[in-house]
Amino acid sequence: MKSTRSSARHRRHLRGRKYLRGTPERPRLAIYRSNKYIYAQVIDDMEGTTLASASSQEADLRAERLNLDTAAKVGTMVADRAKEAGVTSVVFDRGGYKYHGRLKALADAAREAGLEF
Repeated sequence: MKSTRSSARHRRHLRGRKYLRGTPERPRLAIYRSNKYIYAQVIDDMEGTTLASASSQEADLRAERLNLDTAAKVGTMVADRAKEAGVTSVVFDRGGYKYHGRLKALADAAREAGLEF
């Protein structure tokens, strides 16, 4: 069977998820990145609930191109919403992507906005 980029990323994601679990004390900050948008969710895996989320598809960011600045704004937004939900510390789930570029910009902005990981 031929491996595609998306199936390879999915395998990497599952490999990392063996060890990552979001708990009520430390939920999981999950990232999904497409060519056009970037999404971030704070997830409690024990309850199966999303505590906070943000994406570049929201009204105030939708018109902007997806670049480092937009990813950083999404990181700040998700951190602010997580703090409103009472979350200060998370487990970072990079979703099988390399930790660089837009993903790194989102993570750094979330850290600067007060999330610990």
